Amino acid sequence: MKRKLLITMTLMVLLVTSWTGESCHANEEIVLGVATSLGLLEGEESLKAVTLAVAEINRQGGITVGDRKRKVRVEAADLRDALPDTSVADALSTLERLIVKKEVNAVLVGPFRSEVLLPAMDIVAKHRVPLLGTIAMSPASEIKVMRNNDYRYVFRVCLNSRYLVAYLIDSMKLLKERFGFSKVYIMNQDVAWARTTVSLMVKLYFEKSGWEVLGIENYPGGSTDYSSGLKKARELGAQVILPIFDMPEAGNLVKQWKDMQVTALVCGFMSSMMGPAAWELSQGKVAGALSVSFELGNVPAPRYPPSLAFYRAYERFHGKEIEAGHGPAPAYESVYILAQAIERAGSLKPEAVVSALQETDRKGVMGRIRFHRGHQVIFGKNQEEEALACVFQWTEEGRRKIVYPPSIAEGVISLPPGFPAASPPSTEQ
Repeated sequence: MKRKLLITMTLMVLLVTSWTGESCHANEEIVLGVATSLGLLEGEESLKAVTLAVAEINRQGGITVGDRKRKVRVEAADLRDALPDTSVADALSTLERLIVKKEVNAVLVGPFRSEVLLPAMDIVAKHRVPLLGTIAMSPASEIKVMRNNDYRYVFRVCLNSRYLVAYLIDSMKLLKERFGFSKVYIMNQDVAWARTTVSLMVKLYFEKSGWEVLGIENYPGGSTDYSSGLKKARELGAQVILPIFDMPEAGNLVKQWKDMQVTALVCGFMSSMMGPAAWELSQGKVAGALSVSFELGNVPAPRYPPSLAFYRAYERFHGKEIEAGHGPAPAYESVYILAQAIERAGSLKPEAVVSALQETDRKGVMGRIRFHRGHQVIFGKNQEEEALACVFQWTEEGRRKIVYPPSIAEGVISLPPGFPAASPPSTEQ
């Protein structure tokens, strides 16, 4: 009799547990793990952008799950995956510890390097936890999502390297159309994303459009002297220098560019020339240079108020402006994308959240946010239809002037003082 009673009670407990599911934890916090290279500017400011969004949501009572509000808590882990002394295995181990020990409901920002993101997708699939990445850029993750449903938990909110190439190509087109430029010297960091970007630029645009690539120079991490490459660019008659760097030391490139009086327009991406501090750090020598900000909001666009509102909110909350050109805006967006998906799903169950994430369609700080079937946010030129990156030029007064895309442009590209007069525009091939 006692044995039957024990069995009956056990079955009742199991039934109650299965009926209530997550509702028995309804008063617990929703835990968001932020895992990336927190020692780098992009990682540090992405975490700050997440904390801003979480604070805003918690002020409104939290995220609605079913019929209850749940507060949000952030747990951060430094993967150190962008540092040369960190192995992929160590970064993956740190990520898995965060997921398991902190019992996170989702991972935001994610690995800094694509070399770590791609194997990390197996850990995410194993633990069935949504990952909304905002830094690593390889389209290979999208291919894995499309080919294998096990990887459906992985989404990217930032632009990928293909979109970056598209914006860089449009920048080169502007320079050719406006000034007749057709000679470029390329200087890039010796890491996978930068090498891939350069390769795609050469194959997809320069080789097909009448441009002459005068040279390509790779720089290892930590390089501080760029004078040799700049000298070659000057001697070979380059009209444009295309830099592709995310290491802070590359800030010396624009200083040496100006000191050496190289009259080739700098147009590309260097993380160290993105934010307001670049003006002081370069002593104004960044004037005239152009760069792509990977996502709108990292640089605010007066013609798109949501980007400006986010930028000012970040400044008020953290006491300083955004310096990074990649990461903060999509990191902020990722919190709201996830929160809205949870509310639509009415659940924290991974499958329900993933299904809701796939249906995302929101007007955010970067423009319209939607995912394609590879779980990549769609970027383009019209903020009403797609998310935006932007191209800006430092003015002689120390202001960042957006020059592309036309929907948010504040003006046109101008040549710095002392540069040769522009040649007649050529017809784009």
